[in-house]
Amino acid sequence: MDHVARWITTDAYWAKGRTREVVERSFANSVPVGVYTPDGRQAAVARVVSDYATFVWFCDVYVDPSHRGRGLGTMLANWSVEWAERHGIKRVMLATLDAHGVYTKAGFAPIGHPERWMEIDNRPPF
Repeated sequence: MDHVARWITTDAYWAKGRTREVVERSFANSVPVGVYTPDGRQAAVARVVSDYATFVWFCDVYVDPSHRGRGLGTMLANWSVEWAERHGIKRVMLATLDAHGVYTKAGFAPIGHPERWMEIDNRPPF
């Protein structure tokens, strides 16, 4: 959890400033997935938030800078889609500022009917 907390709280644009306690709680209440090097070092992380019936939110995807450009983000995105399919879940959502190409490779597309979606977002701007 040390790498994950450092990555998420200090480098992830969407979560800078989260406390370690919040990161730990978010991962404890989700389905976390990690990618590791052959010698056991963590190279990437993500998590799935789901009701296990109708909805998956794929989030907190982070690839260590030294491992970027190797397809790990796409591998994690594919994993989330496969996880949803194994559970019979038809909707998988995510949000990204700059990795649209990564997620398109896994089948993600812009939201259909964005006029139907609403949110409350009290986070500080990033």
